[in-house]
Amino acid sequence: MTTPSGRVATVSVIVPCRNEEGYIAACLDSILASDYPRASLEVLVLDGRSDDGTRRILDDYASRYPIIRVLENPRRIASVAVNLCIRAARGEILVRMDAHLVYPTNYIGDLVAALEQTGADNVGGVLMTLPANQTAMARAIAIGTSHPFGVGNAYFRIGIREQRWVDTVAFFCCRRETFERVGMFDEELPRGEDEEFNGRLLQHGGRTLLVPSVVAYYYARDTLPKMARMYHQYAYFKPIVARKLGRVVTVRQLVPPGFLLAQATTTILSPWVDAAGFLSGATAAAYLLAVLGFSITAGRKAGFRGIAALAIVFPVLHFSYGLGFLRRTVELALGPGGAPRSSEVPLSR
Repeated sequence: MTTPSGRVATVSVIVPCRNEEGYIAACLDSILASDYPRASLEVLVLDGRSDDGTRRILDDYASRYPIIRVLENPRRIASVAVNLCIRAARGEILVRMDAHLVYPTNYIGDLVAALEQTGADNVGGVLMTLPANQTAMARAIAIGTSHPFGVGNAYFRIGIREQRWVDTVAFFCCRRETFERVGMFDEELPRGEDEEFNGRLLQHGGRTLLVPSVVAYYYARDTLPKMARMYHQYAYFKPIVARKLGRVVTVRQLVPPGFLLAQATTTILSPWVDAAGFLSGATAAAYLLAVLGFSITAGRKAGFRGIAALAIVFPVLHFSYGLGFLRRTVELALGPGGAPRSSEVPLSR
């Protein structure tokens, strides 16, 4: 992207990171391979006091590549890291990237071009989900977390064919002035900060664009417990985001908790209300048939073991998400409310 004077716009890449020893080198290599002019690029990595080998890798890259700066994130949560980077960044355009991903060479340039050409306030790309390893379960997790039955119409996860305006994107590519107008990221949110920011942007008359030609490659969690913890945490902060914005961002967030609540209610009432027992059984049977059907169609290339693993992944994903949403909803209803302190929420990696 060029400025009105024809000069290439300066870009600051923002990478929050903590304990990413297995992924950070590949991430930085992919950023350094970008076709965006090196002289107009800087990379700010916010390390959240990693206690594995991440910091050693970061220091090595910073010593070899002058465009990389490593900063400290003492509070160790992403929203704080992003705000620190926004304040420290020198670029006119700010691009958030994640340490758990690798990026094609066109990622930065195409996002920046879309920002200029479309008049959008924020643009983002599609996440192509890859398995962390080649076990049947890891491959099933990658399929389940990028399938409409697993994550609904989260377009940045399931993909689209043409550009479209959306409620949120995974990360961001924004002009610096956007943050001056809308505000920074909410540091009360260890999770869901992107969604809350995009919701606030929409309330200020801004627009968020998803660009399908820009694809980043995301490595999914490799075990069911890791996936379950992550989706429980994702959902746990959704009611807080909704309360801050004054509305639920999208209906898809309500489907898993709504299903669990309806199923629990009809099951509890079934000893006294015949219709409730019928509804409970019919709903459970319909859900199990859907799980089986989508597991077969989505996992057919992975063979029997892949289908069987996917038939476990879908319910674990839905129930983890639903329970996380309902748990926080109940806490907000019974307690004083507000987001828990980041120290009270052990974020999974």
